[in-house]
Amino acid sequence: MTEYIHYNAPVVLSFFFLSLIVLFLNWLTKGKSNKLLFSNYRSSLFNLLTYPRIFTHILGHSNWRHFRNNFLTILIIGPMIEEKYGSINLLIMILITAGVTGILNMIIGKYRILGASGIVFMLIILSSFVNFQEGTIPVTLILVCIFYIIDEVMAGLFKNDNISHFGHLIGAICGCVYGFYIM
Repeated sequence: MTEYIHYNAPVVLSFFFLSLIVLFLNWLTKGKSNKLLFSNYRSSLFNLLTYPRIFTHILGHSNWRHFRNNFLTILIIGPMIEEKYGSINLLIMILITAGVTGILNMIIGKYRILGASGIVFMLIILSSFVNFQEGTIPVTLILVCIFYIIDEVMAGLFKNDNISHFGHLIGAICGCVYGFYIM
């Protein structure tokens, strides 16, 4: 039976399983592990945990629903992106997006952030570039930007819903940059 099961997207699947372990750990510790290791927030530069949290916040999720919502999209879009750009490039894109989001949140953010939704937005934007031809702008990219980015800007300005719309926008911007410059 196992010869028929293929670990087809190693970065996406490893990201999924690591985040699932972190979700279980968060449940076991009643939220303490997320606060300590898997959230990003403004903290002292002398605190050694500040630095890994710049990246590890993408592994933490507040609950099953938060985890499920992010990973349904990641598991649908991620393997296509991993196949197009390669596992190493996707891993680098995920780490850069997490790093940029984490650093900017520490500098200008007011809240603790966690979750993979910035990565989700990066993947959504990158999916618009799958059939990209140099010197053109895909109509799918324009439509995705209209629906997702404008919605996130409006939500960030007018909603108080405990969602990091800032992280979503950083992910979308990173996705655009990667789409145009990593072909």
